[in-house]
Amino acid sequence: MHIYRSHHCGELSLADAGSQVRLSGWVHRKRDHGSLVFVDLRDHHGLTQCVIDTSDACFAAVEAVRNESVVTITGLVKERSAETVNPNLATGAIEVTIAEFSVQSAADTLPLQVNSDEDSGEETRLRYRYLDLRRARPHANIMLRAQIIQSIRRRMVEQGFTEFQTPILTASSPEGARDFLVPARLHPGKFYALPQAPQQFKQLIMVSGFDRYFQIAPCFRDEDSRADRSPGEFYQLDLEMSFVEQQDVFEAVEPVIRGVFEEFSDKKVDAEFVHIPYADSMLKYGNDKPDLRIPLEISDVTDIFRDSGFSIFAKNIEKGAVVRAVPGPGCGSRAIADRMNGWAQGEGAPGMGYIIYAEGEARGPVAKALGPEKSAEIKARLGAKDGDAVFFACAVEAEAASLAGRARVKIGTDQGLVEQGVFRFCWIVDFPMFELDEQTGKIEFSHNPFSMPQGGMDALENEDPLQIKAYQYDLVCNGVELSSGAIRNHLPEVMYKAFAIAGYGPEVVDGKFPGMINAFRYGAPPHGGIAPGIDRMVMLIADEPNIREVILFPMNGKAEDLMMAAPSEVEDRQLAELSIRRALPPKKT
Repeated sequence: MHIYRSHHCGELSLADAGSQVRLSGWVHRKRDHGSLVFVDLRDHHGLTQCVIDTSDACFAAVEAVRNESVVTITGLVKERSAETVNPNLATGAIEVTIAEFSVQSAADTLPLQVNSDEDSGEETRLRYRYLDLRRARPHANIMLRAQIIQSIRRRMVEQGFTEFQTPILTASSPEGARDFLVPARLHPGKFYALPQAPQQFKQLIMVSGFDRYFQIAPCFRDEDSRADRSPGEFYQLDLEMSFVEQQDVFEAVEPVIRGVFEEFSDKKVDAEFVHIPYADSMLKYGNDKPDLRIPLEISDVTDIFRDSGFSIFAKNIEKGAVVRAVPGPGCGSRAIADRMNGWAQGEGAPGMGYIIYAEGEARGPVAKALGPEKSAEIKARLGAKDGDAVFFACAVEAEAASLAGRARVKIGTDQGLVEQGVFRFCWIVDFPMFELDEQTGKIEFSHNPFSMPQGGMDALENEDPLQIKAYQYDLVCNGVELSSGAIRNHLPEVMYKAFAIAGYGPEVVDGKFPGMINAFRYGAPPHGGIAPGIDRMVMLIADEPNIREVILFPMNGKAEDLMMAAPSEVEDRQLAELSIRRALPPKKT
C-alpha cells in the first residue's frame, strides 16, 4: 500500500466496503461523542468520515489532534447504518474505522475557521490566503477558473487559433493607465515596463505572417482597485486575426464566450449578442456598459423643457444642458420620489426632478410648472402609466447621462426589475475615434489609438474629428465590460494622421512605437482582435460580487500582498546596482 494513500477522500463508496484503505488529508472537523470520535478528513477531492472508539490504541492521538493538521489514516471501510447515511456527501454511504493514525504536520491555533462559511474579514483572509483557499467556496472558485481557462484554450484551438507567448519586459507605452516600471541594471537610467496588454506584440504577430493568435495573457496596470478590477495584474483572453472585418471578430469570439458561459453556468445565455451603437447606449442607458436585464430606457426630453415654465431646467438648457428622463415603474409615491432626490444628492448632483402620475393627473412641482400638456407628452414618450413616476437629470450631456444611467440601475434594483437567471450580452460599436478634453479643450483619442477610423484617411482629412467613428467595440455582459477590441490601423500614413489630430507629431509615433510603425512599412495585413477579461468572466459565472474571490492570490484594495508582505523595501546595495536613489515624499502630518 502507498505510504500516504490508496484512495483520495472523495473516492470511496459502498463498493469499497470491507476494504483496507489509507487516506491522507486535513482534519476538517472532529466530533466527540463520548466513546466515539468522528474525524471528517478532507483533501482536494472531497471528504470522508472516519471513526475511532476509546478502546483503540490510536484514540489519544486522534483526540488530541487539532483541526487542519495533516494526517494519514489507515483503516477498514464500513457501510453506514441507514439512519446515518449522508446523501449530501459523495462518500456519505460509508465511513472508515481508524486502525492506524499518524500526524504528518500539526497545525497551530487557526487565525480563521476553514470548516465554516464565517467571513473572517478581508485582511485576515488575504494574509492567510492559503488557509482561506482550503474553504469550500474559494477552493471551488479557483477550480472553476482553471476549468474555464482550459475550456477557452480548447475552444480557441478548435477555431484554428495558435497560442503564442509575448514578452513581459517591454517598453513603456502611453496606453491609458500607469505602467509598472522595471529598472534595467545593464542600462543605467533606463526602464522596462510590464505590458499593460500585449497590444503591439499581437499586431506584430499578424505582420509576421501568422493568421490567428491567442494567449491567456497577464497584463499589468498601476491603477486603483474596484469590485470588478484587481490592482496590479489581471489576465485576459488576448486574440488577434488577420484579413478580417469587425463582424469576423464577433463571429469568432461569440461561440467561445457563449460556450463557456453555457458550460459552467445554469443561467440562460442570450442566443444573440445584440449590437448597440455607442451613442445609443449613452442615450438609452447612460453608459457604455448597459445592464440589459433592466427593462428601462432613458429618453431625451430636452425639447419638452426648452422654453418651458420649469425655469430651472429651461435656463440650464440655454447654457448647453440637456434633460434626460428615467422611467420609474411603480415609483409613483412622494416617499419614493424624495428618496430618489436624496440619493441623487448623495451622488453629488443637486437632486432629481420628478413627476408622479396618479389618478389620471401629473403631480409634483415639475408637473405644475410644465403644465398638463407637456406632462402628458412626457408620460406618452416614456410609456408611463398611473402609479409610475418619471425622474429627470439636467446637466451637461455627460453628467446628465451618467446620473440618469445610475438612476436607471437603482430604480431597476430597488423595484425588483432586474431579470434573474440570465446573461444578457451586447456589443457596443461605433465608438468615437476622438473626444474633447473638457479641461484643456484639446482633441485626444477616446479609446484605442491603434484603431482604424471608419472612412480611413478620407475621414481623417475631411471630417470633423469629433464626428469620426472608429472600428472599436466592447463586449458587455449584465452591465460588466468584459473586453475591448478593434479593427486595427495597419497603414503608416493613417497612423501618422490620426496621431497628428490628437496633437502628436511623427517624431512621437516614431519614438513611442518604433517596432510597430516600422513593421507597417513592410506590408501589414488588415487585422483586428479583442481581449475578454478572464477574471471578470469567472466572477460573473461564479456569481461573486468581488473579483478578488476568483483570483488565487489577490492583492487588497491598497495593492498590497499581505501574505508575502509586498511591496517591500529593498536594500541600498540593490538600489545602487540599479543606479536608483530613494526620493520619498514627505510624511503626512
